[in-house]
Amino acid sequence: MGAPWFQVKHFEESDGLVALSANFALYGDISDRMMSLAAGLGPTQEIYSIDESFIGMDGLRGDLVERSHKIRSRILQWVGIPCGIGIGHTKTLAKLANHIAKTAERKPGVYPDHLAQVCNLSALSPAELSAVFEATEVGEVWGIGRRISKQLSDGGIKTVRDLVNMDPATIRRGWSVVLERTVRELQGTQCIGLDDSPVPKKEVACTRSFGHPVSDLHGLTEAVTEFSSRAAEKVRRQHSLASAVIVFIRTSPFRKEPQYSRSLCVPLRRPTSDTGAIVRAAVAGLHGIFRVGYLYAKAGVMLMDLQPDHCQQAELDLEDGDGVDGEAKMRLMSALDTINDRYGKGTLAMASAGLDGDRRVWSMRQERRTPGYTTCIADIPIARA
Repeated sequence: MGAPWFQVKHFEESDGLVALSANFALYGDISDRMMSLAAGLGPTQEIYSIDESFIGMDGLRGDLVERSHKIRSRILQWVGIPCGIGIGHTKTLAKLANHIAKTAERKPGVYPDHLAQVCNLSALSPAELSAVFEATEVGEVWGIGRRISKQLSDGGIKTVRDLVNMDPATIRRGWSVVLERTVRELQGTQCIGLDDSPVPKKEVACTRSFGHPVSDLHGLTEAVTEFSSRAAEKVRRQHSLASAVIVFIRTSPFRKEPQYSRSLCVPLRRPTSDTGAIVRAAVAGLHGIFRVGYLYAKAGVMLMDLQPDHCQQAELDLEDGDGVDGEAKMRLMSALDTINDRYGKGTLAMASAGLDGDRRVWSMRQERRTPGYTTCIADIPIARA
């Protein structure tokens, strides 16, 4: 996971390794399709990540395993993606059941065969549940990382059954209230609710590694402008305003060359989602941290201290402005987003982002990118009889 391409490239010839470049538009569209189908499992849904969601099944009657198998088959047929479904009385148990469902299919013999693809822990007898917990290492539990897993193992708590049999109060005294909550969830007490209306993010970032090293300020300015514009668009989509901008640049730690890494936080006088204001702040920060003589491999922009756009602190405007009031800027940004949504990202862009599109030196190479089968009309497969 996360290995640089040059370290594993030799497997392409020796072992038939297949390498593909990132295709974010395709991933996002496939994720949306999968989530819309998964929502058929129950009345409420919390989309946890691009490939995972929690479904509330309260009040449903009938065989939940059969229902889940039908939804899984529909996702496989309509989207082409196999998935695992885990069912439990709590989110932690559901996550664990999902792990068991996938492992039972991929590694026959580890768990009973009937738990493959769809695993309903709430339908198991106490003896069956205990056996499943005994066969699962404690590190597979949601929220238990390597450090805590090692601490638990050193203390004789090696399996999920060992953890379930622990007294929650003892866990709290020895570790934390967070781990206590995990233990209670494993014991069937719901401590983490379903968040079907996620709160807006408090920060938004856009970072990319470059297709080729960049050494000049002009190229970095184009990249930072592009990243700032994308971050500003994300902020507007959740109806927020940014109070500060962080910009960073760094060289590649994998190359034997002079190393440099620096970031700078630029406070904004007024919280804003205006692309122009955010780009100006980010570029100003870039000028402050740029150093000549380095081959930069990555840059990024983060918008910090986000707040709702319907609540702002006003101030007396005692200085000459730029001739555009706040309401006009909002209309301008709305028009920008509407045009880019309709005609494609980058149709309208800040001039400092450059006019060469994907041919800019810092753009990701994406030489192995798959076609946009579901997001680009030109890439839609055509079948002829």
